Amino acid sequence: MITTQPPTVDDATMRGVHRTFVTGVTVVTTMDHGVPKGLAVNAFSSISLDPALVMVCVQRSSATHDPLFRSTHLGINILAADQLSTASVFASKGVDKFAAVPWSPAEHGSPVLSGACAWMEAEICERLQVRTHTAFVARVVGAEHSDRPALVYRAGEFFDSSRLHPA
Repeated sequence: MITTQPPTVDDATMRGVHRTFVTGVTVVTTMDHGVPKGLAVNAFSSISLDPALVMVCVQRSSATHDPLFRSTHLGINILAADQLSTASVFASKGVDKFAAVPWSPAEHGSPVLSGACAWMEAEICERLQVRTHTAFVARVVGAEHSDRPALVYRAGEFFDSSRLHPA
């Protein structure tokens, strides 16, 4: 349930809070009438291992939102540390983001980006509408991973996870 109470925390404070969180960088993909669509998303989360469920949140104003909403499956590509240029392409408003990025279709057609350190294809189970965003809950039906270091994001900057030190 979403409250109708006025916010008690201002936008600047919330931005500051979110900037402290370190997250991976994903590109969420789908096919729309034979055309690959995708966008950079850091609002990705694992929900459970058994069953294998994940969630991604996508702003409704995104050009990829409606194709995802119509789709039965989506791809989640976890970018590798050397894929900063790929992150930039999919964070842009470009029309054909797949023109310069090699990819191949997964079993159910979701675009899988070459060089990603991991990827999943998932069947969309729920589409939860939350004001300006839709949370897509999906059951993983295919996945692969490698030992390549991931690209991570914090406070508006990207980092190579291979340079992180254990606490």
